[in-house]
Amino acid sequence: MANMAQAVRMALHYGEKHLGVTDVFGEDVGPPLGGVFTATQGLKTAWNTPLDERGIIGTAMGIAYAGGRPVCEIQFCDYAFNVLDMFKIAGNQRWASGGGFDMPLVVMTPNGAGIRGSLYHSHSFESWASRLAGWKVVMPSNARDAYGLMLAAIKDPNPVLVLLPKALLRAKDPRLIPGEPADPDELGRMIDAPVGDRTGWEPNWPELEDYTIPIGTAERVREGASGTVISYGRTLPLCVQAADELAHRNHTFDVIDLRSIFPYDWELISRSVLKTGRVLIVNEDTEVTNFGEHLLRRVVDEHFYDLVVRPRTLMGKHVPGIGMNQNYELNSVPQLGDIRAAMWELATEAA
Repeated sequence: MANMAQAVRMALHYGEKHLGVTDVFGEDVGPPLGGVFTATQGLKTAWNTPLDERGIIGTAMGIAYAGGRPVCEIQFCDYAFNVLDMFKIAGNQRWASGGGFDMPLVVMTPNGAGIRGSLYHSHSFESWASRLAGWKVVMPSNARDAYGLMLAAIKDPNPVLVLLPKALLRAKDPRLIPGEPADPDELGRMIDAPVGDRTGWEPNWPELEDYTIPIGTAERVREGASGTVISYGRTLPLCVQAADELAHRNHTFDVIDLRSIFPYDWELISRSVLKTGRVLIVNEDTEVTNFGEHLLRRVVDEHFYDLVVRPRTLMGKHVPGIGMNQNYELNSVPQLGDIRAAMWELATEAA
């Protein structure tokens, strides 16, 4: 029952031990903190950088060019805007060389709202990231997927962006990661750094196993006939909760956890749309030029005559940022009530 931060930490340890990860670095990533969300505590290759996103990405690219396998962190995705041009260059590499030069670079960064992070710590980045040709982009909604997607990212010869929904980094997953002890308290004693003085502390890593989720594969986490709901990251568990509640009112849904923003699992989406004829896409990014709009366009292009009602999206408000007051956040990004209402309307609209 690891939480997502622990799962990422264990995946990075497995990467150091078995997959050739040479460096894990970023702002406060190394000791003593081990990351602002503790996702890098106890890693042998973890080290701290200055507060310089351009330096972090440039260093990672250099390590990858030289044959290393780096994993770096941008402390919050809001600051990824500082390096968009460098992301573009990294994404060009394998394509421009005809596959002759790999770019095995992983960038992880916390994403989205949910912690009252205010203007500079609550942005969503997946829509911007989806426009970075040459990159693969993933976003888990649970700890086990975080482990499996991180291993896939480490193994990939392309640059991969791992977006971690910060509101879920403490959420426990009842499914065990292969090699993880069943007792969550035991796991905490093994790998969580003590509060206070950490001098001399070292983790006691469990004997973890390879568990890789291929990038580009979604998962249908609920099955039903009243509609297809596509989501990922922070809003995915809310969609599941809404689906479970509406099942008591005789409306069941296919709920698809996209997991990979690009490439994405169009085959699973298409099969579900053909079955239900009703589609709702949910995420928390701002609603103008949102990645969900791309999915909606493709659904309309390829399944126009299979739809029985208009397809829908539910996205964040198009505002520059999210205020620290909880009322600003609650009214800026979709909440459970918003999702439940949108699903009810999808299911009950007359064909």
